[in-house]
Amino acid sequence: MLFGQSVFQSVLERLKAQDDTVEDDAEAPAAHRVASLGTGFAFDVMEGVSVASQRIGEAYFDNLEHEAAAKPGPLLPPAPVMPDHLTRTAPQEVAAELAISAADTPLTLGEKRRAFARANHPDGVALPFRDNATKRMMLANLLIDEALRRLR
Repeated sequence: MLFGQSVFQSVLERLKAQDDTVEDDAEAPAAHRVASLGTGFAFDVMEGVSVASQRIGEAYFDNLEHEAAAKPGPLLPPAPVMPDHLTRTAPQEVAAELAISAADTPLTLGEKRRAFARANHPDGVALPFRDNATKRMMLANLLIDEALRRLR
């Protein structure tokens, strides 16, 4: 409570006092500003400046129309190209890539499996080439598993 009044009552009195001054100003010529609004809400439109440029929030959408008119149509992504290694799906070709030898250990075979999977896993290639990648991974896993069985 300020000076025996609540905050609410003091605000009401201040608003009433402002209304009285606004009524007194009503006899004066009308101004371009609205009482109680800052200049951020009301502004003069200068000569040579369009009203659209003053609507900052809509300027982005105004430019979209110009961009859409300038483009002939949607650009399609280029068709994916199959990597050369995915065309080799014969067991002999996959075995040659793995280069499994009698000197390989379970550790080196595991490294070969991971390296082959990084380059050939079906999840890492484009959709049209997943069948070839799946065949290559199946063959590689079969050959590596067979080499691990022989080592044991």
